[in-house]
Amino acid sequence: MNTKDLPGFATKAIHAGEEPDFRSGATGDVVVPIHLSTTFAREKVGLPTAGYEYTRSLNPTRKALESKLAALENADHGLAFSSGLAAETVLLTALLKSGDHIVAFDDLYGGSKRLFNNIFNKYDIRVTFVDASDASLVEKAITPQTRLIWIESPSNPLLKICDIAAISRISAAQGLILVVDNTFLSPYFQKPLGLGADIVVHSSTKYIGGHSDVLGGALLLNHSGYYEKLQYHQNAIGAVLSPFDSYLTLRGVKTLALRMEQHQKNALDIAKYLLKHPRIKRVIYPGLDNHPQHALAKAQASGYGGVLSFEINGNQSDAEVFLEKLRVFALAESLGGVESLVELPAVMTHSSVPPEIREQVGISDTLIRVSVGIEDVDDLIADLKQALA
Repeated sequence: MNTKDLPGFATKAIHAGEEPDFRSGATGDVVVPIHLSTTFAREKVGLPTAGYEYTRSLNPTRKALESKLAALENADHGLAFSSGLAAETVLLTALLKSGDHIVAFDDLYGGSKRLFNNIFNKYDIRVTFVDASDASLVEKAITPQTRLIWIESPSNPLLKICDIAAISRISAAQGLILVVDNTFLSPYFQKPLGLGADIVVHSSTKYIGGHSDVLGGALLLNHSGYYEKLQYHQNAIGAVLSPFDSYLTLRGVKTLALRMEQHQKNALDIAKYLLKHPRIKRVIYPGLDNHPQHALAKAQASGYGGVLSFEINGNQSDAEVFLEKLRVFALAESLGGVESLVELPAVMTHSSVPPEIREQVGISDTLIRVSVGIEDVDDLIADLKQALA
């Protein structure tokens, strides 16, 4: 089966990278086996068997996942890593050098900011953070040393939308690399490469894995030159996804289409409920008509995802009381799993961001981020109702 001839996303999610092998001696596995061997024997000294030498360099189970993720992002190449931040570290190490400059979204995952500000700054790689929802600010921040533009859309946790196509035109005109973190929408709802991005980043821990039981990251791209550098550094650094975790991710991604539809349906119902609640100050969800970039979100993606944020009236203590009263929602970091999660960014996911920077970006002490799961939405709304009371 040639998966390039399969138009449907769900079909590719199930079959890409896992085509049964009918060669002599093969068993026709419908599901790719977990290849736990760390090394592979060869008959000829200079000829690795089927290209496999050592699992860090290449593993059949990981290769299947990398092929599947590439197919879902309409990419020529895919690489799977031990975490999203491992993927980001390899990307920055492979494509940048001392003295280079990055223009990045100011509303960015706290772990990415920590990596930029506290790790790569030691190697004289500088970052300028701007509100990338205004593409002109990205262009103004570019210097002669700029090599890379890094955005999320929607952003974390304020769910701002970047005009990916507009920023890609700026990037291309300047000869820069455009990296888009597509974790929040997944390849089901958004295809950044088709909008002009050079590299797509995922924390596959989130929607791709989908069950809060496997850590992982991925890079997807079409540029063969970048791919060769990234693959070399993936092997040299060793930040690869294990065979068992590759298997778990392969298993999780098969239901991505179904899950994303239910995440979105539940998130929209909850956003509409919160919008009318007297204890809620504001609700942020790109699927709402009142989101300032609703039209752009609708134009460049096929959906709005399962993450929303809202502020309650009161102070941080009020927010903490509310969160601790929830019973169906788990008070936990991360997102994208089948279960609903809720967190306070100022204290949890973005605690490493200095308070003055959080305030400048718009992350208040009462901003709450929700990863809406696929439970019965009536149960989720009832839980919010009792906790708000």
